Parts: sequence; C-alpha cells; structure tokens
Amino acid sequence: MGKKLREGISFMNICVFGASSDAIDPAYFAAAEALGACIARGGHRLIFGGGREGLMGACARGLLREGGTALGIAPRFFDEPGILMKEDCDFLFTETMSERKKLMEDMSDAFIALPGGIGTYEEFFETLTLKQHGQHCKPMVMLNTLGYFDPFVALLQTTAEKRFMSAEILGLFRVCAEPEAALQALLDDAARPAGARSLADYSK
Repeated sequence: MGKKLREGISFMNICVFGASSDAIDPAYFAAAEALGACIARGGHRLIFGGGREGLMGACARGLLREGGTALGIAPRFFDEPGILMKEDCDFLFTETMSERKKLMEDMSDAFIALPGGIGTYEEFFETLTLKQHGQHCKPMVMLNTLGYFDPFVALLQTTAEKRFMSAEILGLFRVCAEPEAALQALLDDAARPAGARSLADYSK
C-alpha cells in the first residue's frame, strides 16, 4: 500500500473476484454493477479477470458507465470472440491461470469477493491463506448480496470452533451486505493497516 493512501489520498487498485455465470438472480448483477460504479466514483481502478459475462462483467460495466478504468487479466486461451472485454479495458495476457492469479494478487491493493462458484472460492481462499501466512496485509471483503456467503462464513466459524484454524483468521476479512459498505470497509482497513502476520502467527 502506498504512502499516499495511508495519508488519506484514497486511490486503490481493487481486485474483484466473482461468478462467471449468467443464470443467477438479477439482484446479484445489480449489486455487482453498483459496486463497479462505487469503485469508479471513488477514483479507484478495477482489476478483474477480464470476462464479459457474469458478475465480473457486470462490475466492469457499472464501473465503465461511471467513467472508471479497469485492467483485465486473462490467460491467452481465453482470447476468443465474445469472451473478454479487451476492447473496453486495459489488458494483460498470461500463459496460465496460475500466472493470471499471481498478477492479480501482486497488482492489487485490496480484494472484494462477489458471490461466485468454485473459482471464486479458490481465489478467495488463496488470497486469505497468503494473508494468514504474512505474505500480504491487504484489505479483503466479501460482498454478501442476499446473504449468499452466510453458509460460507458459518463453515469458517465452525472450522475455528473445532480448532482446525485460529479464530483470528476470521478477522482477516470483512463481510458487508451492500456495495457502498464493502468499498468503505476497504478504505477503512487501508487507512489503518495492521501489518503483515508472521509465520509464528500461523496457528494463532
């Protein structure tokens, strides 16, 4: 996180994970578009997987309608007609999915998980695991539209209660019901960074 951000000049590169499915409740799309609009109005840049469909595409469209800027990152084999928003955004191509994820993690100052499937879960858990291991201290938020992540959070709470992980891990991310609250949570956490954990904290 840059010095200017900690002093209150609130620019962030915000990575958004989310569903690629279009066969979901329209309310999820409305929330994703609203989040994109919030990111743009705040003067931040969206970093995302570059897809046109699903909640990723909805978030990017909401951002672009408000004049925001976005960086799409996708593996080269995704570069087929109608799949990516490469005409509307800055774009980086990678050779593999692993390279894509690493770039997204490295180039972002904060992360928001929208409702999604196993790909979203995998991205969220890798980012959370890296934070647990002290590899970054970037803000993380789940946008809990329609209570989608309630069972997910309950699972993590059970994991902590049964001592398969420390309850401290539950404090490494926030859960917000509305797009505006999700963005504000990122800004609040960025303004008072807690510092990276050490490996000695792994089970704490």
